[in-house]
Amino acid sequence: MLSIRVKENTVLKMLIPAALMAAGGLSLALHAQAPQPSASGGAAKSLYDLKTRTLEGKPADLGMYRGQVSLVVNVASKCGFTPQYEGLEKLHAELHGKGFNVLGFPSNDFGGQEPGTPEEIGAFCRLTYGVTFPMFEKVVTRQGVEQSPVYGFLFKSGNLPKWNFAKYVVGKDGQVLAFFPSAVTPEDPALRGAISKALAQ
Repeated sequence: MLSIRVKENTVLKMLIPAALMAAGGLSLALHAQAPQPSASGGAAKSLYDLKTRTLEGKPADLGMYRGQVSLVVNVASKCGFTPQYEGLEKLHAELHGKGFNVLGFPSNDFGGQEPGTPEEIGAFCRLTYGVTFPMFEKVVTRQGVEQSPVYGFLFKSGNLPKWNFAKYVVGKDGQVLAFFPSAVTPEDPALRGAISKALAQ
């Protein structure tokens, strides 16, 4: 009886690892066959490879901006820099017809200054500053598991926002060409110069 149990245990010890290996192999095979989404900021080669969502929660493909220059800004409704919305809208209106877009990404990362719902954010932007430029879903800009793939990609430039209204000039190929901290206004000659240079390329 003892001999039979020993044999049974030996067989089980052989079968269980084999089953686990088979399951693991199946898992790896499925993983390998699964399409790799371009939603990963780390895997994306261009900002325009990424997909996100609009402020209204609809799917948004940033590929629609390929071949254009973008100014990506982490915006907030209750910040000392919030009046920059006015300048951003003017910049967008002035240059939109020349292949330029301001892309707004609300974020509550700094000082809890974007606490609103998407509906509240949208209404605030439209009614207070007449914003017409594209606005996307609220994101996390900081490093970590919850970081937006958009900001994961932008961080490849070596810069992440330290506060609201940090600005990235992104070229027609989706690469970051320049970064400007929050205090640099939309009217700043250096920012406008970087945009003009990107449009000329």
